[in-house]
Amino acid sequence: MENSFFDEMTGFNGDLRTPYREYSTWLDQVDLRTLKKKSRQAEAFFRKTGITFNIYSDEDAEERLIPFDLVPRIISASEWQRLKLGIEQRVRAINSFLHDIYHQQEIIRAGIIPENLIANNDAFLPNMVGFSPPAGVYTHIVGVDLVRTNTDEFYVLEDNARTPSGVSYMLENRETMLKVFPDLFSNIKVQPISDYPALLRKTLGRSAPAATRGKVRVAVLTPGIHNSAYFEHAFLAEQMGAELVEGHDLQIENGRVVMRTTRGYEPIDVIYRRVDDNFLDPLNFNPESQLGVAGIMDVYRSGGVTIANAPGTGIADDKAIYSYMPDIMEFYTGQSAILNNVPTWRCSETDSLAYVLEHLDELVVKEVHGSGGYGMLVGPAASKKEIAVFRKKLMSRPAAYIAQPTLALSTVPILSGSGLAPRHVDLRPFVLVSNDRIDITPGGLTRVAMKKGSLVVNSSQGGGTKDTWVLEGP
Repeated sequence: MENSFFDEMTGFNGDLRTPYREYSTWLDQVDLRTLKKKSRQAEAFFRKTGITFNIYSDEDAEERLIPFDLVPRIISASEWQRLKLGIEQRVRAINSFLHDIYHQQEIIRAGIIPENLIANNDAFLPNMVGFSPPAGVYTHIVGVDLVRTNTDEFYVLEDNARTPSGVSYMLENRETMLKVFPDLFSNIKVQPISDYPALLRKTLGRSAPAATRGKVRVAVLTPGIHNSAYFEHAFLAEQMGAELVEGHDLQIENGRVVMRTTRGYEPIDVIYRRVDDNFLDPLNFNPESQLGVAGIMDVYRSGGVTIANAPGTGIADDKAIYSYMPDIMEFYTGQSAILNNVPTWRCSETDSLAYVLEHLDELVVKEVHGSGGYGMLVGPAASKKEIAVFRKKLMSRPAAYIAQPTLALSTVPILSGSGLAPRHVDLRPFVLVSNDRIDITPGGLTRVAMKKGSLVVNSSQGGGTKDTWVLEGP
């Protein structure tokens, strides 16, 4: 049986692919009733652990359990090696790009990126101009979203260099699979991911500021329990042995950021912030913010604390900047990109806008600063009315959008009511960057569109997750 999309288990022609052979042998021995029972066990585990996220609407916030599918996504060691090389190249280029735009701006002087794309970008922080973060690292934690269209064709869909989320689901997915199917991991050699929290702690520690004395004290700064990713903030703080703090727990004292404890105030060396730039410091950014710490940017610039990721890194997430990433990588690394971008039309350009308006029913159109699957148009799945409404939005603010072709995203089977059924997926590997090394966790978070035919994998839009296996062998 031929597949219209590349299926990672059965390819195009229905023949079982090598990475899935051992798993398929195991699967043939398990009946559907047992799998459904195991699925209910996994869901109960997620509920007991409290692995939820918030959906925000105009009226209220709703807490949901993220759907988890127990059929793993499997990647061979050789496939992963190529992805690792491409991801590392990209992350190095992003860090070099960030240092350059906040210092000499050579890429602008070379005519590769228009000056207005940087200077007029809301994510560009003048406060960071001329300042180098501790150890020269801007992006300590990066998530790179990948999609696959064929056996050897992977594309980078977008970069997440500001505050990438989802790593807690990656870790809990694996923990759940180990509990529900312990025999599977005895028979199939899968590269472990459990050392991520320890690696994260070491990565942050290596970027401690010069003012650090003794053991590096790390804190996770969260907006609070109502944030959609609060579970992850608390999870990572616990797993790292770090402090979980909100803005009101911190203050500035003698040029340091200090935390209130039962023994008085004690200095914090590294802050893994999950608060957006604009809310980080009411003295330097949004004066109405109650989520950050007044004066923290001044302490940061004077070398009293490390903030990870560095303020101002969000410009690397900008989808207009994304369209220049092949040129950015060649400029800073001297090499062509190992992993390709998705072809992108910048709607700020007259010719591109004309093409996009003419082909709206074929394209995916995204907000330049958008995330979470919001504010986008998936042309082939949209009604004529939705396209007409979006056309007006696009014409009124063309520079706020980019457009891309609708890729034939690969599928991976999920467990449906009647058995295995293909669903579209993407992959977010997580990268840890310090001054002397880059660590990439084998696999990452596989997000899956649970609805038949849907290309939208975001949890906020009904998507679910899978455990991602990178095999030990070829």
